[in-house]
Amino acid sequence: MNINFDECYQFGLGAFETIAIEHGHPVFLSKHLARLDRAADFLGLNSCAVRNINPDAITSYLNEQEENGTSLSHCALKIMISKENTIYHIRSNPYAPVHYEKGFVMDFSSVMRNESSPLTYHKTMNYGDCILEKRLAARQGMNERIFQNSKGEICEGTVSNIFFVRDQKLFTPKISCGLLPGILREYLCESFHVEETVILPSDLDQYQECFVTNSLMGIMPVKKLAGHNFSKRDMSDQLLDAYKQLIL
Repeated sequence: MNINFDECYQFGLGAFETIAIEHGHPVFLSKHLARLDRAADFLGLNSCAVRNINPDAITSYLNEQEENGTSLSHCALKIMISKENTIYHIRSNPYAPVHYEKGFVMDFSSVMRNESSPLTYHKTMNYGDCILEKRLAARQGMNERIFQNSKGEICEGTVSNIFFVRDQKLFTPKISCGLLPGILREYLCESFHVEETVILPSDLDQYQECFVTNSLMGIMPVKKLAGHNFSKRDMSDQLLDAYKQLIL
């Protein structure tokens, strides 16, 4: 693989998408490519169409990987773009049944999300805060860390969006709080009634359930956030089951 030394390597001016592959099928592919195009437009990069990133090209790549012995039953496809590069990469999906059975244990990050930065709202290679905080969570025996913005409002996880349940109703932070609107977040907001609102750490006692989402984990029940225990997971499990049926 030849990678050109461009502004992505120097300054992080690139974008990426991580797409779940289930039974050889890229989940929500059109949504991922649309978001990649939005990031490309924001960064002044060539579009997916110009780069020949499309369903047929991706199917061809996946078939080639399968012919080379890669299992496509449950994995992840990462597409990375920069001014001079277009890269595909297959890796394993790190989320296993035990994670869903136990539920995530999470804490708040001491790093603040910058709700005034346009980079916050695109999936770019400026991802250092997320990776470092995710690694810190793992060293502390936790699954995820949750960012707040400069006003102390809950935003998102290092690699996830966050949802809460109160009286069988779904709530999630507003995009304007400072978060990347994820593909699973988009699916839930389109498929169910979700109230986008401002949520503070002091509000946690109001909610009976919590779960986080991203394209690889789907919907992950949360057991504990910053000392607050969520004993219920009824709606989380119902939504997870519905999502599993969708991608079968």
